[in-house]
Amino acid sequence: MKSQTKASLSLLGLLCLLTATTTGCGGNTTATASATPSPPAETGIPYQKFADAVHAVMMADRTVYASKVVTRLKKQDAPVTPSEYWEDEEHTIPLPAQMFRMGSELVFENPEAGFTYALKSKWPLNEQNRPKSDFEIQALDYLVEHPDENFYGEEELGGEKYFVAAYADKAVAEACWSCHNDHGNREDNYPEFVKDDVMGGVIVRVPMQ
Repeated sequence: MKSQTKASLSLLGLLCLLTATTTGCGGNTTATASATPSPPAETGIPYQKFADAVHAVMMADRTVYASKVVTRLKKQDAPVTPSEYWEDEEHTIPLPAQMFRMGSELVFENPEAGFTYALKSKWPLNEQNRPKSDFEIQALDYLVEHPDENFYGEEELGGEKYFVAAYADKAVAEACWSCHNDHGNREDNYPEFVKDDVMGGVIVRVPMQ
């Protein structure tokens, strides 16, 4: 499903957004977001192209932080370590999932952003990451079966219409899959993840006018 509708976000606005996005391996629920896009611009871009662009930045940041920072620290005898409880412990840094969530919260709170995003999973360790809409459930099922494809569609939430894009979130760094495999919140049906497995999906929502 691919939308050719033009987004009311200018190319200049997109470039500004791309420089402000941060990510990790997890996120918070943004299903009822109602961010307002910029006024119509003379030069618009398709919703799908906009969603693909911001997702590319998210995945670049996520991969760098998970593989070059968190995994590297875990393999060294470093004085600083990644920890789920970094806010209450000294000499610790956030996990990739927490970095992603903090970034998504900043975007959600920014009325100028014009979009929201979150990481959802069929096997969430954090209840916030469980799919809550029919679209999210359908998208995650599709991504698990088609890990190299994206899922696009439209959704109405709270009386607002959104273009929604879903992307497979894969195990790209050992720090991600080892943390999930050893976590105490695993449910009985939780899979044993290995490199490149689909662990969830990144959901990007763009309000439609």
